[in-house]
Amino acid sequence: MTQARSVSADSPASSANSFGIVIAGHGSRDPDAVQEFERLVALIRARAPQHVISHGYLEFSSPTISEAVSANLALGSTQIAVVPAVLLAARHAKNDMPAEVLTMARDYPAIDFHFGAPMNLHPQLLQLAQERIIAAEATSAQTIRRADTCLVLVGRGTTDPDANSEVSKLARMLEEGMGFGSAVVCYSGTAKPLVADGLRAAAQLGFARIVVLPFFLFDGVLVKRIYAAADDLQQSEPDLEILKAGYLGAHEHVADVIIERAREAVAGRADMNCSLCKYRVQIVGFEEQVGEPQRAHHLPVRGLLGKNTQVVDSPPPVAMPYVPHPIEAESFRIIAAGRDWSQFPVAHLTVLQRLVHTSGDFNAVDDIFLSPGAVETGIRALLRCKQIVTDVTMVQTGLKRALLEQLGIETWCGVHDRETHLMSAAQGITRSAAGMRRAFEKFGNDIVLAIGDAPTAIMEVTRLIREHGWRPQLVIGLPVGFVGTRESKDDLRRCLQVPRITNSGTRGGSPWAASVVNGLMIDAQNQLAGYVPD
Repeated sequence: MTQARSVSADSPASSANSFGIVIAGHGSRDPDAVQEFERLVALIRARAPQHVISHGYLEFSSPTISEAVSANLALGSTQIAVVPAVLLAARHAKNDMPAEVLTMARDYPAIDFHFGAPMNLHPQLLQLAQERIIAAEATSAQTIRRADTCLVLVGRGTTDPDANSEVSKLARMLEEGMGFGSAVVCYSGTAKPLVADGLRAAAQLGFARIVVLPFFLFDGVLVKRIYAAADDLQQSEPDLEILKAGYLGAHEHVADVIIERAREAVAGRADMNCSLCKYRVQIVGFEEQVGEPQRAHHLPVRGLLGKNTQVVDSPPPVAMPYVPHPIEAESFRIIAAGRDWSQFPVAHLTVLQRLVHTSGDFNAVDDIFLSPGAVETGIRALLRCKQIVTDVTMVQTGLKRALLEQLGIETWCGVHDRETHLMSAAQGITRSAAGMRRAFEKFGNDIVLAIGDAPTAIMEVTRLIREHGWRPQLVIGLPVGFVGTRESKDDLRRCLQVPRITNSGTRGGSPWAASVVNGLMIDAQNQLAGYVPD
């Protein structure tokens, strides 16, 4: 435990209102990006000499953020402002970096830690974007009015709609403030449209010039790809002038914004846009993420390049086979010995024996239908697509958490979402059917569907398959009941366009559907581990 320490009058931390600043960067595999970040740190030191300044990286590069904190404390700081050197508030600024600060606060209980806001759309950053655009225009020998120019603004792209929308806001502000004829927003990854699609869309608008502006702090792999995409478009559209504006870079404006964010943090004014944060309020399409715990996702690559310069050659982690609880193992020994399984393909046994375990009935498997290759296709889909959609939460909660985490599989059930309720009421369909329609729109084909409760969900799925070309990788349909159950399963069995697992009659239920998925996940995990059960 580190205690508060006395500071000499000569120390940079001796001022009554002084504090140490830790600049938390993302980190990169690209040495150009790391060098530019360190130039920015040097600029911040020159512009804020009264503060102890240290820097660390979230991923790949060294020093790590925790090492930067230790270095800052060693120079006499008794309070620390950790400022995320990122443009917008997304996962890194909302989860990963705060998790680092919480760990540091536990390690150093005598030190006051403050977490700053990201840079966001600060007026000085808008001015810097303006400078980059004007500098790009100056490289052209042509005189083309801004009204005849389309701005293409490229953001990083995240899973956070609030951060993505800020890129659109910036584009609108630059379009109106600088008089562009139009602006197109695209992203380097995760969000859509991607860079190539955005550039093609801009080229079709009929403008004489396109200015491509990467809304990035530093050079790196992604910025290089953006410029390469612009070059490719220029080759295919020789009559269209395409100018490449610079990214923000190590500039005085960026340094001043970071210093301002540090001072705001210590003063308790680190404002973030919590009113539209998907972790705090229900945002359309992201309702299930309200209250999601802050978990760091960067730990496997923290300081990675400093630990191992041969990252590409490092062996992948070894997958372990599924190990059942002793009671579970004994149950399956009894099930294996309890009937003749020789009539079933070996590839089907894990799924079928799971169904016997769930139902307590050896005869439950006699009317199970597995289309040719359904099990093998389902395993490949789980390993490749890593997305399971269920009709009700009971199926979702019946899936083995440990296997989901080991395989990196996400699950989704929309039956209780507000949009599902609205769609159900507006279109006169059940909520389960509406949930399937939303899955069709939200995920496309790269999913495994598990239906254990609602025959109407199966009927909607088969309708979308036949009438709209939906092609889920596997459809598991095992609802229980007497109203429409038998008919919906028969319809799924006749649906030849997709791999499917179902049964005849009225038996089934959410535990049955979850058991099939669990069996597939067990086989997938064993396949990764190279393990073949006896």
